[in-house]
Amino acid sequence: MKTTSGQKTKIGAFTFVGLLVLVLAIFFIGNRKNLFSSTFTIYGTFKNVNGLQVGNNVRFAGINVGVVQAINIVTDSSARVDLTLNSDVRKFIEKDSKLSIGSDGLMGDKLVVIAPGGITTKQEVSNGEQLAAINPVDVDKIIVKLTNVIDNAASLTGGLSEIVAKVNSGQGSIGKLLNNDRMANDLDATVKQAQTTMKNVHTTTTTLNTDLKAAQSNFLLKGFFNRKKKKAQEDSIKKAQEAAKKQ
Repeated sequence: MKTTSGQKTKIGAFTFVGLLVLVLAIFFIGNRKNLFSSTFTIYGTFKNVNGLQVGNNVRFAGINVGVVQAINIVTDSSARVDLTLNSDVRKFIEKDSKLSIGSDGLMGDKLVVIAPGGITTKQEVSNGEQLAAINPVDVDKIIVKLTNVIDNAASLTGGLSEIVAKVNSGQGSIGKLLNNDRMANDLDATVKQAQTTMKNVHTTTTTLNTDLKAAQSNFLLKGFFNRKKKKAQEDSIKKAQEAAKKQ
């Protein structure tokens, strides 16, 4: 079966479109991976990469400036993250810049964020140099702590609800006091009686003071109080003289 000119045209057009798509895909991937531009590399060591993957973006000042080239485990508690960056941003990154792991939006992919430096030094970062890394927050530990707090709060709320229920039903001393009118009335009567007793004591004290002053003015007892007063004065003078002799 011979191929017609129309079929040849279709095959040629299909082949051309396929090659064009392949070239565009290579260009897009290469541009994303910085294969067609001058680059340099830096790296940082993290205790936890927090879900970061090879190929994720590297962002500086809110702009994508490179990609994560490699992630390798160094020890059981650290991982090295290698970054490939565009050479045109190298002059903006100092040796005291810091690396941190963030996310693209609330639920987006993980990415590496380069924080500007220049605080302690104005030296430009070198190719292959290590930058200080800020370890990300361990979300799993936070979730565990929040879960424990919620469990404790639920237990505490349940205990308080049980206590309130017992009080409302009249159980326990507080429940009986709040729900028993007789006990409340007895307590009120006791308080009133105590107030009356204190009032009587105050009145009695006032009467005794008045009687004592009257007794001091009585001619039969006046001599007795005068002797007591004189003796007190003599004792005071004697103590003063003894203190002067000791000095």
